[in-house]
Amino acid sequence: MDAETYTYDLPKELIANAPAEPRDSARLLVYSTKTDEIVFDTFANLARYIPSGSVLVLNDTKVVPARLSMVKKTGGVVNILFLMNEWNGEDTIKGLPDRALDIGEPIFLVNRPILETVSHTNEEFTFKLLVSPAEFRELDQTYGRTPLPPYIHSDVPEEKLRHDYQSTFAANPASVAAPTASLHFTDKVFASLDIKEIVRTKVTLHVGRGTFSPVSEAMKSKSMLHPEPIHVSQASAETIATAKAAGRKIVAAGTTAMRLLESAAEPILAGRGYDGETTLFIRPPYEFKIADALITNFHLPGTSLLMLIDAFLRWKGSKKTWKDLYTIAVKDHFRFYSFGDAMLII
Repeated sequence: MDAETYTYDLPKELIANAPAEPRDSARLLVYSTKTDEIVFDTFANLARYIPSGSVLVLNDTKVVPARLSMVKKTGGVVNILFLMNEWNGEDTIKGLPDRALDIGEPIFLVNRPILETVSHTNEEFTFKLLVSPAEFRELDQTYGRTPLPPYIHSDVPEEKLRHDYQSTFAANPASVAAPTASLHFTDKVFASLDIKEIVRTKVTLHVGRGTFSPVSEAMKSKSMLHPEPIHVSQASAETIATAKAAGRKIVAAGTTAMRLLESAAEPILAGRGYDGETTLFIRPPYEFKIADALITNFHLPGTSLLMLIDAFLRWKGSKKTWKDLYTIAVKDHFRFYSFGDAMLII
């Protein structure tokens, strides 16, 4: 199935450059695959549409300020997006610079050589750290910038961006992009879920560059995405497995949570925790093993996220296609992409 299949027309004014204020005031399109009904609401009322006793699976990864503006030996500025989600904390790290670099070239920050280029494959460079990994993390926290997607144009100060482009429950730092469905949750939403005895459990998928990128020919030929680390605790696996065995609904809060559930489905359904990485590329046809419902934002054309949504709708026997739903959302002026509105597929 070609990426060209996953195109649609979107007026530029529907691209959200800032989150809704408050977060849970974002709009929510609810689609029932069973009845073919659509309801427009706000995210604050999410609990209305999720059955009591369900389990909501949340991705608790934390976005790091992974974009650093550095200086070459010549004095030229180079901006590098470091792939922190793939970094093992040792003395080499991968990154995507915005200009070509020479092998062996030192890269400076605050008038000190911090990195040296080692190798590259296409646009991806490998750097050797000239400081300790701990110091590099400190420099990144101090001087790094939030890695907003290129389609978001914001002049908001960095301190506010670190708050806005982060879920309220983010805990484990490493992602270079936010799991965007998570951005809508607030204490008020969680309180309403608690009233209906909707259980929350957390898992971790550190989001990488591939999640929001257009699908390349290499990805299609290999049926693999870029690797992303995943973690499921024993307690979370037991919570999900027990609920599934009892026939209670499992709701994935975002496509990243969904990919994690599918990637680790075997150990999760056996009630076992899991640590590893995923390259899983979900596209039609696909048989989902755990989740019964999906919360998701409206995504870019040609991406694996859109393919996952298509696969889920088909697996659910949906009468409407992903394109039908997106056309409705455009017509009703929903806001799109990372800071945009949300959809619940049940």
